[in-house]
Formats: sequence, C-alpha cells, structure tokens
Amino acid sequence: MATHRNWFEGWRLFGLLTLTLIGLSIWIAAMRQSEAEGVRMVIRFTARTSLLFFCLAFSAAALARLWPNAWTHWQRRNRRYLGVTFAASHAIHAVAIAAFAMLDPPGFAAVTSIVSYVFGGIGYLAIIALTATSFDRTAALLGPRAWRRLHPIGGYYLLLQFMVSFGKRIPEMPLYALFLVPLAAVFALRMIGMAGRPAPRQAQAS
Repeated sequence: MATHRNWFEGWRLFGLLTLTLIGLSIWIAAMRQSEAEGVRMVIRFTARTSLLFFCLAFSAAALARLWPNAWTHWQRRNRRYLGVTFAASHAIHAVAIAAFAMLDPPGFAAVTSIVSYVFGGIGYLAIIALTATSFDRTAALLGPRAWRRLHPIGGYYLLLQFMVSFGKRIPEMPLYALFLVPLAAVFALRMIGMAGRPAPRQAQAS
C-alpha cells in the first residue's frame, strides 16, 4: 500500500505525469497526416493539460483549508510537484509552438501578434521564476517574504492569461467558455480562503 502511494507522491508523481504527457504528445503529433496539424493538436492538448495542473496546484492550499479530506490533503502535500508538472506541460507546449512556427510560418504568423509575444513572454518568465523557486534551496535563497509575494502574483498573472487565452476563442467556439469555469472556481476558492484566514496579529495572539 505504501509503495503504491509513493508512486503518486513527490518527484515520482512528477516523473510519471511528465512521461505520460511526453508520450501522449508524441502519439498525438504522429497520428496526424500533416506534421503542422499534428503539432497544432499538441499545442491544444498541452494548453488543456497545463490548465489542469495549474488549477490543481493553485487551488491546493485553499481547498485543503476549506474542505480538509484525504484528496485535498494529498493535493496540498503535492502542490509543488503539481506545479512543476504544470511547468513541464507548458515546456512541451512551447516546443510544439516552436515546431509549428518552423513547419508553417504563414499559419503561425496568422495566429500570433506582438501582443501575444509580449504577454506570452511574460507568462513564460513567470513560469520560469515560479519553477526555479519551487525547490527548498532556491526558496530559502529568495526568502520567505519574497516567496510569498512572488508565487501569488505569478499565479494570478497566469490565471488571468489563461482566462484571456481561452476566452478570446469563445466567439468562434462557444464551448471554450467551459475552460473558464475551473479558472473562475480557483479564483473564488482563493478569495474565500483568504477571507477566512485570520489576520497576522490575530494568528500570533492565538
């Protein structure tokens, strides 16, 4: 039982999830007749897996505080590894975007703009910063106060970027509105969790 549980904890969880993402991405790319269409499918797939792992990581603390149970405790305990898996998913996403740019430059130019480069670049810088400070040593070097500022700010920026990225597709594909539901839920959970958290002086007094 302990061995089975360990496979879904910590770095083993990260390794298992990342290998699964890589395998599925290769399979999705290979099943299309056109290489460009294959990498576009991988871009869509990894956008959705990144959304999943981001929501799991960013909601973990609030869920564990509001609804403590076996699942939310597991989620909170593995928040770091879910977050790093999100980064791995988005790294595959970046590789697929680069492949699309090389395979179909006109198609790539048609779906990108200066705005997407700027805000997407900021998003990737945020992911790099969050991932780099997800380890004990780098978190200690950054310091607890800076860490507590960086991770929420970076997380909220990525949440907003996900909302814009999926939301702008709603006029053409209304079902994309469904992807906004988990993002809105994560935001609401964090707001509720923050409202229920005692003020610093109250926490010290208690």
